[in-house]
Amino acid sequence: MPESLAGRQFYKMSGSGNDFVVFDVTDKGAGNLEAAGTIRALAARGTGVGADGVVFLEKVAEGRVAMRYYNADGTVAALCGNASLCSASLAVELGMTKPAGFILDTAAGSLKVRIRDGLPEIDLEPVTEVSPDALEVTRGEGEARIGFAKVGVPHLTLAVADLEAVDVAGRGLELRHHPSLREGANVNFVVPGAAGTWVYRTYERGVEAETLACGTGAVATAILLASWGKAADEVELTTRSGLPLTVRLRRAGAAWHPSLRGQGRLVFRGTLGEAS
Repeated sequence: MPESLAGRQFYKMSGSGNDFVVFDVTDKGAGNLEAAGTIRALAARGTGVGADGVVFLEKVAEGRVAMRYYNADGTVAALCGNASLCSASLAVELGMTKPAGFILDTAAGSLKVRIRDGLPEIDLEPVTEVSPDALEVTRGEGEARIGFAKVGVPHLTLAVADLEAVDVAGRGLELRHHPSLREGANVNFVVPGAAGTWVYRTYERGVEAETLACGTGAVATAILLASWGKAADEVELTTRSGLPLTVRLRRAGAAWHPSLRGQGRLVFRGTLGEAS
């Protein structure tokens, strides 16, 4: 790390295996921590702290906390569902706000948050950009259906025959850069699970690899499953880590109103060292 950043405290968080480095910048601004090169260095596994993304958390008013999220490659993302869940948990842990309910300001909107039955739950902004069939994307072998939904960030979801047979890295990379997608997309692959649940895997843009979980991917997948007539108003999805994310859905006209609930766990607290 740059020497000027030595001594800065951080929090390592995990949301169902989606991991983040989080800084509380309420009393001391982020400064050079927000430089793209620093983000990449922090997120690098093996040489940095290691993470799928970096979060800057700040108390801005009573009952109101703001988060800024960066992908591991240093690019800004409007929203990350699991980072939001982790931020909600950490904000309560640090005494920034109370668990009964508060507002989390993100680049994708101001979200209502609460701790329910020991887990963070977030009401996301209405989702209106939904295409049950992404007709520009040609289905491959074993792919029954492909849909699109923008949940703060864009997602493709593919209903597949065999989740273990999917080349998530190869097919995910191909579709992540599909020419029909102006912003690119995260790519989710989903199959039915046990007792009415679903199991999914995600290739994440910005990480450019498969991750152990994706919160907005769970929401996009739940919305598309409901659009396909495969799921009802509460959908439980098992992540690659084996941990569940629960999506509650309410539809009003063309808009979907989703809530996301899942793990937001503090793994450890740390302090940045001096550059070598």
